[in-house]
Amino acid sequence: NIIKTFIIIIIFPFYQVGQLYSVAEASKNETGGGEGVEVLKNEPYEKDGEKGQYTHKIYHLQSKVPSFVRMLAPASALNIHEKAWNAYPYCRLFLFSLQNEYMKDNFLIKIETWHKPDTGHLDNVHGLDAETWKKVDVVYIDIADRSQVDSKDYKPEEDPCRYKSVKTGRGPLGPDWKKELPKKTDCPHMCAYKLVTVKFKWWGLQNKVESFIQKQEKRLFTNFHRQLFCWIDKWIDLNMGDIRRMEEETRKELDEMRVKDPVKGMVALED
Repeated sequence: NIIKTFIIIIIFPFYQVGQLYSVAEASKNETGGGEGVEVLKNEPYEKDGEKGQYTHKIYHLQSKVPSFVRMLAPASALNIHEKAWNAYPYCRLFLFSLQNEYMKDNFLIKIETWHKPDTGHLDNVHGLDAETWKKVDVVYIDIADRSQVDSKDYKPEEDPCRYKSVKTGRGPLGPDWKKELPKKTDCPHMCAYKLVTVKFKWWGLQNKVESFIQKQEKRLFTNFHRQLFCWIDKWIDLNMGDIRRMEEETRKELDEMRVKDPVKGMVALED
């Protein structure tokens, strides 16, 4: 299995609110033409002393996977289920295929996230054993680094190097923004440590698909957190009650958008 840790340094107060707001907005940006996000469940949970929010979604991904996968996989395999338990600051998420009988337990994406109040200097936050940690490829994501963004994804209005928040005064982010963070006592910041484990067992395709999925996760994490920063004035005044109401409204909008809107969002980048 391919295992990577993506380390994303972000300068936010109230990150949980911003994250949930941005998930809802990004879902709408990716939904249309029969594709995108379908929310089946969004409800509180409590288990073994852990409390948080449980969600079950289906991602309809027809145009968002490379052509070699569309040619070989049945249509049902492109409907991916996501189950997530968000007990911020720790979150865990699983992506898998229910309909594809051929894959069964041979396809899984697991994403575990710890949010820590630092600038990405911690090692092995997820407490992996020494043998597993040796196999982990650590990837740093800089939301202000234009070179990490594919030209097809770039939007000037979602560029932290150009955006300045009216409500918080944050931005634009300069080339040394990460080095300056520890010196700013009035600038709350955190790091999202995302451990991504990919399993795709399909003879002849395993390495190619696992590599594609890891590249796509980096692309998603990068674009999402750039948006989150540049949308700060839209969510900074919201509370969790506002977010839950927004999520319910978004669920209804997504059901309509999949039918009425054209295909939009991040299509697959072919090699």
